[in-house]
Amino acid sequence: MSDLRIEQVDGDASLKDWQYVHNLIIPTHFLSLDEVRERVRRNHLEIAYLGDVLVGCSTVRPPTDDASTATVIARVLPAHRGQGFGEEIYERGLAQARKLGADVIETCVLASNLDGLRFAQKHGFVEIERYLLPGDSVPYIDLRLA
Repeated sequence: MSDLRIEQVDGDASLKDWQYVHNLIIPTHFLSLDEVRERVRRNHLEIAYLGDVLVGCSTVRPPTDDASTATVIARVLPAHRGQGFGEEIYERGLAQARKLGADVIETCVLASNLDGLRFAQKHGFVEIERYLLPGDSVPYIDLRLA
């Protein structure tokens, strides 16, 4: 276990850190601070630090009323990949999803994020759908934990 500190987004500083990681890793879907504020109301958002250094963030979209499927997304800044941080962020997100009642776990990866796609596949996720959002040129890949 590393000295990674993972905490729930709470306050403007952590909202901005979460936004920074999201927008760097998903440049095709830039989120404003107001959009992040809206997301934190419906999703479980966390940020990860090594000491005071920002390493990554996560999103857990809780299961909906009619399904027991949650989405767990772990994001690690490129300079910090390959050091086990994604594993810790992902495991914590997975535990949160299960705590929220999820029986099925999905994730979503931008097709250009080859590191993220390899990480998901290494952890047992299989592709279920590829799609383009309006105006985008890079598809998203939805994957389900097998």
